[in-house]
Amino acid sequence: MNPASPALSGHFYAVGVGPGAPDLLTLRAARIIESADLVIVPRARGADRSLALETIRPFLRDQQLLCVSYPMQRNDQATRARWQELAAQVTDHCRQGRAVVQATLGDPLIFATSSYLMQGLTEQLPRERIHVVPGISAFQTGASRFGVPLTLQEDRLTLMSATDMELVAGALDHCETLVLYKAGGMISALRKLLKERGLLGSARLVSCIEQGNGELLIDNLETWQPVPLSYMSTLIVHVGRQGWRPGNGNEKLRDDSA
Repeated sequence: MNPASPALSGHFYAVGVGPGAPDLLTLRAARIIESADLVIVPRARGADRSLALETIRPFLRDQQLLCVSYPMQRNDQATRARWQELAAQVTDHCRQGRAVVQATLGDPLIFATSSYLMQGLTEQLPRERIHVVPGISAFQTGASRFGVPLTLQEDRLTLMSATDMELVAGALDHCETLVLYKAGGMISALRKLLKERGLLGSARLVSCIEQGNGELLIDNLETWQPVPLSYMSTLIVHVGRQGWRPGNGNEKLRDDSA
């Protein structure tokens, strides 16, 4: 994709729009949204607004808007059926020669509804007509606000859902930085686990980052008094540092960087 190109007729674009602030869209994302014919914005069922729509509003002119609701439930069959239905609609628009965008908070490939839609589209549109424009994720934005590196040298970074404590406990044993999405509903269990591991003071919490008055940043979970959290809460746990491991060819890297 040429970064200077507008959205092409008959093509679909899954566009990451960042965590919620319009000035965190990439130039490419803004250009594709501004030149699209149809812009789809997701909205959780029962919600009264679409955060993705609010984020891209400065880039809307006369594009057609389609706000779609989706099920927030752990029902894989119902979720895929809903997005297959939308994939059929998107395919019809593309076959009519329209440029279609779905705007997604964060990045389209990280815990994003766009992934469901693209799976449906791959069965109906040529692969070369389906595009992904990456976006800045909440964990990247959160780390930037705390100013603490996510990785150095040979550190391992793991990103996962916080919904299974057994898996979270296992991940702590195999990485230097653990990023946990969907931490809001699991915060009590997470605090208990991190306290047992002596990591409570090494964990930082971000919730609704870059989303105005709802934003919450906690850099010390030891002294924090828990409050109800949004679904869009992320925990960044610094487990340790790996450093350079001997025997991996790193001696040359160190010499070259000296």
